Amino acid sequence: MIYVLYEKGGLAMLLIWKYLKKYKKLLILNMISVFGFALVELGLPTIIANMIDYGVSTHNQSYLYSMWFLSIVISILGVGGTILLGFCCAKISTSITRDIRNEIFTKVQTFSPYEFNQFGISSLITRTNNDAFQIQMFINVILRTALLTPVMVIISFVMTLRTSLDLSLIIAATLPIIVLGVIIVAKVSEPLSQKQQSSLDRLNRITRENLSGLKVIRAFNNDDYEQERFNETNNQFTSYTKKIFKLMTLTQPTFYLMMNIATLLIFYVASTMINVGTLQVGKLVAFQDYLFHAMFSMMLFCSVFIMYPRAAVSAKRIQEVLNTNSHIHDDKNLDNPQVEHHSLVFNHVTFVYPDSEEAVLKDISFEAHEGETVAFIGSTGSGKSTLINLIPRFYDVSCGEVLVDGMNVKDYQMNVLRDKIGFIPQKAMLFTGTIAENMKYGKEDATLEELEHAAKVSQSYDFICEKPLGFDEVITESATNVSGGQRQRLSIARALIKKPEIYIFDDSFSALDFKTDATLRKALKQETKTSIVLIVAQRISTIMDADKIIVLDEGKVVGQGKHHELLKDCPIYHEIAASQLSEEELAYE
Repeated sequence: MIYVLYEKGGLAMLLIWKYLKKYKKLLILNMISVFGFALVELGLPTIIANMIDYGVSTHNQSYLYSMWFLSIVISILGVGGTILLGFCCAKISTSITRDIRNEIFTKVQTFSPYEFNQFGISSLITRTNNDAFQIQMFINVILRTALLTPVMVIISFVMTLRTSLDLSLIIAATLPIIVLGVIIVAKVSEPLSQKQQSSLDRLNRITRENLSGLKVIRAFNNDDYEQERFNETNNQFTSYTKKIFKLMTLTQPTFYLMMNIATLLIFYVASTMINVGTLQVGKLVAFQDYLFHAMFSMMLFCSVFIMYPRAAVSAKRIQEVLNTNSHIHDDKNLDNPQVEHHSLVFNHVTFVYPDSEEAVLKDISFEAHEGETVAFIGSTGSGKSTLINLIPRFYDVSCGEVLVDGMNVKDYQMNVLRDKIGFIPQKAMLFTGTIAENMKYGKEDATLEELEHAAKVSQSYDFICEKPLGFDEVITESATNVSGGQRQRLSIARALIKKPEIYIFDDSFSALDFKTDATLRKALKQETKTSIVLIVAQRISTIMDADKIIVLDEGKVVGQGKHHELLKDCPIYHEIAASQLSEEELAYE
């Protein structure tokens, strides 16, 4: 049975053993406590049998008192062993689950967007929480039974054989039936467990989408559709769970049925043996206890294998995450070059997404130097955001190279490269915590003066001061207590505190009104004199003062120069400008 289940997926045991080795002392205590428990469970029936056969039947009170005292000592040892067993099982299983979750979280932190898309965010959450919990439950059971059950079964069978060989044959005849039933249940439950976990992934995904898109759902009056979609997935999950629980509940009645049948046969055979004087009453009482412990221990041992398929599915899903290496990783890890003036160079860069065939960026070349502002503009899908994502190595180029301070970004240590960059994403992301904590995200030891300065430059200072707690005001989940423009300004302040060599603004001014936009960019000009500033924008007014504007169309550079130059030489840029500026503004330019 063990071999069959191991062949079906020994991954769970390998994963558990990997973490179990860290807790050798607790494991040794667990082993000691097992023998203490077994001493009580199997020692007391023997004492009771002896008390009946050699004390009660012979009216030997001194013998009865000595056996009574011995039973008390054994009971105390057994209680201690049981408490220690429970403590060790709980401590080891919860600690291993903590370690698994920590390792999954650490691993996921290294993933690039490609790996996130490969697994799906909802699935990664399920694997971190629910799958790790399944492993915890399995470890808890296996620590209680893996050592205890073999000890109990072996000693019980030895004691039954010593008591009566004929009666022991009855027990031996029932075991193959129990084992066969367990194997069948284990094989049937494994595919059900796989489907159950997959449906839980979908359930988490739908719940996450529903909560995140609640306003859109209500705006389009699609509550009923979302309810139906959730109910369908929820019913699937419930169906698989019911089937698994039904399989599990079948094992206990079957076990008790087999045990009761064996008990009836034993009493039938034992009555004849007692009549002819080949068996004593005390021995029969002890034998009955041995039978119960042998059969019950066997059931516990079988429950491990019944739970194993589910744990194996969870272990496989966890191991898939742990075995996945990011496409983006440190290679050469060269030292950070010491340069007098910072620079950024795209040298004939072409990029194809890992799961795509067509290039998103094609032969992109440009340079940006310290103190320069370079802007990118183009239609939706032209590759603007993809281009800037290559600089901090969210993706790696397919062809060509990206150089920062004269060195290929692939040759940097990842943390060194990203320390050079202040990234303000298209979707402003704030974390639950205070405003100060969010602003310190790039520099934990930032002073209050630095926070105030960054807030003033990013035009955040006024609305922060209006908050009752100022910089200590708590940002709620998803930053629902600040507006879109305020989120963007706080994201900009967070990058300013870091004082990076390269600022990347990925359409980070879109939620600002024109006046705030202009004031903010003017303040930034003074703040970023010694840095490279890259701006992705849709509004001409945001980038018209840039030192260099790069126009993208279908992944290609179709224009490069200053605002007034592109108005004359680049039809696509002129078309964009004409859609946003008046004829007078175009004529003036």
